[in-house]
Amino acid sequence: MASSKYGIILAFFVALTFSSIDVGLAARHLLQLPPLPSIPTLPQPTLPTTQPSLPKPAALPPLPSMPIIPTLPKFTLPPLPSMPSIPNIPTTIPFIPFFSPPPATKNP
Repeated sequence: MASSKYGIILAFFVALTFSSIDVGLAARHLLQLPPLPSIPTLPQPTLPTTQPSLPKPAALPPLPSMPIIPTLPKFTLPPLPSMPSIPNIPTTIPFIPFFSPPPATKNP
């Protein structure tokens, strides 16, 4: 698995090296071309400095009246069933008594 990873990286590096050689040769060929003719300048169009005035619209017609929307009947929902109570989970850790080790039988 690791060898295929390094093989892919090596292949990518080799491809990148050969592509940079082609770019360098292309740049050399472009530098050896004769100079191109100059581009002629185009005439600049004159733009108007003021905006033409637009005609004023005539009086607008009145808006149509709003249609009468019928009222919807009131719906009553049945009462929700009572939720079962969740038992309380104790949050304190009960005390576990630790017994002392038995007394030694030999005296040093």
